[in-house]
Amino acid sequence: MMPNVRTTVTLDPDVEALLKRVMRERGLSFKEAVNSSIRAGIGKRPGKSFRTPTFDMGEPLVDLTKALRLAGELEDEDLARRLAARK
Repeated sequence: MMPNVRTTVTLDPDVEALLKRVMRERGLSFKEAVNSSIRAGIGKRPGKSFRTPTFDMGEPLVDLTKALRLAGELEDEDLARRLAARK
């Protein structure tokens, strides 16, 4: 087993906040929080890959090659309707 090693590490502010939270929640010292966090991060093995189910929805009802133009037109219609309702 390797002997204890002392070193200086500069932590980003977000990492420091995470460590302080771990220390507070688990009642750990700074050294214990750093070591357990490093072990947990290094020890992670890739899990089972996530698969999202897919479904065939058939042919699209609108021409998707002009989807941005269609979205713009719908947005313009909605804006015009809201402005007309204000009057």
